[in-house]
Amino acid sequence: MNNEFSEVVRVNQQRLGANLRQHYDFIVCGSGSSGSVVARRLAEDENVSVLLLEAGGEDDHPSVTEAGAWPTNLGSERDWGFKAEPDARLNGRSIPLSMGKVLGGGSSVNAMIWSRGHKSDWDFFASEAGDEAWSYQSVLGIYRRIEDWHGAPDPKYRGTGGIVFVQPAQDPTATAPAILEGCRSTGIPIFENQNGRMMEGEAGASIMDVRVHNGKRQSVFRSYVFPYMDRPNLTVLAHAVVNRIVFDGKRAAGIEISHLGAIRRIDAGCEIVLSCGAFHTPTILMQSGIGDRGELQRFGIPLVQHLPGVGANFQDHVGFDCVWETYEPLPRRNNGVEATFFCRSSSELDYPDIQVCVGSVAKTSAENAARFSPPSNAFTLFGGLVRPRSRGRIRLTGSHPGDPLQIEANFLSHPDDMKAAITCVDVCRELGNSAAMRPFRKREVLPGDLNGEDMEDFIRDAASTYWHQTCTAKMGRDDMSVVDAKLNVYGIDRLRIADGSIMPRVTIGNTMAPCIIIGERAGHILQSKYGLRVSLPRTA
Repeated sequence: MNNEFSEVVRVNQQRLGANLRQHYDFIVCGSGSSGSVVARRLAEDENVSVLLLEAGGEDDHPSVTEAGAWPTNLGSERDWGFKAEPDARLNGRSIPLSMGKVLGGGSSVNAMIWSRGHKSDWDFFASEAGDEAWSYQSVLGIYRRIEDWHGAPDPKYRGTGGIVFVQPAQDPTATAPAILEGCRSTGIPIFENQNGRMMEGEAGASIMDVRVHNGKRQSVFRSYVFPYMDRPNLTVLAHAVVNRIVFDGKRAAGIEISHLGAIRRIDAGCEIVLSCGAFHTPTILMQSGIGDRGELQRFGIPLVQHLPGVGANFQDHVGFDCVWETYEPLPRRNNGVEATFFCRSSSELDYPDIQVCVGSVAKTSAENAARFSPPSNAFTLFGGLVRPRSRGRIRLTGSHPGDPLQIEANFLSHPDDMKAAITCVDVCRELGNSAAMRPFRKREVLPGDLNGEDMEDFIRDAASTYWHQTCTAKMGRDDMSVVDAKLNVYGIDRLRIADGSIMPRVTIGNTMAPCIIIGERAGHILQSKYGLRVSLPRTA
């Protein structure tokens, strides 16, 4: 975007914020990878007023805009800084669970990896929802429509000219093609890109697809919302924390927010959309009286709707770092993570349940950093379980919106996950010690040749998040479901959820792209219900 347009946006949003209304047609809570999409699709009709709320601040910061600087966001003011409860299964550790607190949410602080999810994921979504609009074939059509793919032509799977710029990692560090050659030697097939045929099979490797253009991050907020922020019908309000939803009986009538030290209510004429992520969305629901009856009664919160699934079913990809010292420092290009591969932990599976990303620096947990002292010259194979069987839960600790959350991540609580984790580390070690990596490998730093309880102990100390927290307000038709196929909250009128919390299970791979699909589905559903006019694509 040019500087002239940016100034127009600044002036317009300053005016809109200074004259905040008491009433909007639509209120979208959260500007992350789903909320930004919903807000854009609604604002395309100039006759409706849209308020997009974000608890964090502005995204115009080098750690956001510069692709290679993304790790500096972790632990910064742009990170909510959540932590899971201490867990004996992880040697008593409390796992940091970073989440974006900035315009763009996770898409402004993540590693910018474009991973659509596996065919089996989307077909499972459709089965759980009872709606083929969530199926792989339907979703593939959305992906082709929104993508602006700048790789080798692949018209069956990839789209061009859309709103979402995607390309293969450009001029990748030499370790990236080397690890692909290592994969080939072990029988893992190499694919032309990670988001076509590869996500229909059992295993595969490729150069990473990334949302990076000329070294700059392409956040979902900047792609979807920013080009429309000169409009009078779209108000984007930062530093606005949603406390609770206000009801008129069973109808969501408005929201209560904290903004600039004041509490205020804002009403919605049509609908409210919660897009606050896997931690905040269930928290807002519970603080508003929607959740498990017994849990709410503990804190004296009046019940509006008994939905025991709120906060349950928490899922994340748990990962384990394996590190090798290199002869020389590796260059940091793109996002620093330029190749990936997927494989199975068991021949009985017909989908991959392990993903490994290749990084050009040493990455370890605090515990293993103290134990192994990894050098600065290193590469890391960060292996993760992308179809975990463990489930966690999000709980309140009080009735006040500012009370801390109790996050029971429960990583490795299911015995099958420990078995898969051991296989994951074994695969990483095989590839890291392969002939293809010999030119870069000076020595294996961690874990080394461990077996039995020693390997399990390493895994418990290594376990960390892939930052793919999801599934705490799942879509489905059973008693633990929170939303239906059209993302309506059960038992409540004019309230929908559109973010990763509605996933029945976490998708295979990184979750930004699937969250965009959730936003696109929500936008289409709302456009259809209210007869909104859809404008032609627009750039500033």
